[in-house]
Amino acid sequence: MARVGLGHDTHRLVEGRPLILGGVRIEHPRGLLGHSDADVVCHAVVDAILGAAGLGDIGDHYPDTDPQWRGADSTRLLTDVVERVRKLGWSIVNCDVIIHAQEPKLTPHKPAIRASLARLLGVELASVNVKAKTGEHVGPVGRGEAVVCEAVVLLNPLTTEG
Repeated sequence: MARVGLGHDTHRLVEGRPLILGGVRIEHPRGLLGHSDADVVCHAVVDAILGAAGLGDIGDHYPDTDPQWRGADSTRLLTDVVERVRKLGWSIVNCDVIIHAQEPKLTPHKPAIRASLARLLGVELASVNVKAKTGEHVGPVGRGEAVVCEAVVLLNPLTTEG
């Protein structure tokens, strides 16, 4: 039976850090603050996959108290989780992502983020969707203080037929 997982992540925008979303480096004067590279997209997708598989959340597997994850490339975390769930008998069907950011404008970057996620998840491009929303100048996102991401992932059991 198929399973759905929901993921969410938030990181503050700060000076002196690179902005990486879905494994794609985006030129911007500020980046996301976090223990790892703070890629909110990869983190939300990791949480969605883990949730669908009933494996807890990103903090259970990659705690920010563990020095081995300081500055970690979040694409590494995502590919590790994809491999884990495949070994447990699950395949990723699709992934839908919403990135909430007042700045930078993400429309020109959505195709690259989508392609990166498809590659990292090992699925066809058509199985990944990326949406970008502003904060309409309301709250931490709207004031340009943070970037938020939500992700939904559908897993199906792997079959040995065919």
